[in-house]
Amino acid sequence: MTTANTTANTAAKNPQPRSGYPLPDPPDREPDDMTSFDHLAANGNAHHLAHHLGRPETTIVSGEHYLSPDFTRDLTGVRYPDLLIAFNVNPEAYRRSNAYIISEQGKPPDFVLEIASRRTGHTDVVDKRKDYAALGIPEYWRFDETGQHHRTRLAGDRLVNGQYQPITLEQLPGGVIQGYSPVLNLRIRWNQGRLEWHDPATGRHILTYDDQRETTRLHREALGIEREARIAAEARVRELEEQLRQQGD
Repeated sequence: MTTANTTANTAAKNPQPRSGYPLPDPPDREPDDMTSFDHLAANGNAHHLAHHLGRPETTIVSGEHYLSPDFTRDLTGVRYPDLLIAFNVNPEAYRRSNAYIISEQGKPPDFVLEIASRRTGHTDVVDKRKDYAALGIPEYWRFDETGQHHRTRLAGDRLVNGQYQPITLEQLPGGVIQGYSPVLNLRIRWNQGRLEWHDPATGRHILTYDDQRETTRLHREALGIEREARIAAEARVRELEEQLRQQGD
């Protein structure tokens, strides 16, 4: 379990759902916007992140759903982040409302990230930065595979006195760009066009599907070795018992 869960707003741990109506289904995505799928869904990034953060009963790790201050039928000003993370909230209310409703959850989400595309690049950098600060979201990050649409490959902002202040980034060998997210207690990286999440406690990337498969393989291998050793030991016992029986005869 990371420190992110313990530092979240505990007052909103079990928000009471308000009476309302679900927002409409999300809009169809333009082909140009599918970069978010490539970097979050297709490679399992969102799943790995949810698994790492844990506590699915009170933690939301999701994307491509609406984010709104309150229930509304007018979608003007309602945002649609690529990745939204919130601790100590009500995931069932999120699913029921088809959106993260701040008034329903009792707090803004803790973290939002946008993946760049040609169509949304300017909006991500200018308009959404203002909107997410106004909503009180503690951290807002932007990832751009090419650096062409956000004018930078990676950027993060932290809310300070109601205004976003840039999070310091560092250049690592091989052209890797890295910044630390206090909210998630993770280092976020741009690495050769890939979005990565590194655990500062281990210095390694959080567990992925490949790691899980390798763990399963090693576990099965260990079970096989243990089984072979047990069979050999049982055979040796039977051999000794037979020797003792023959001596007794």
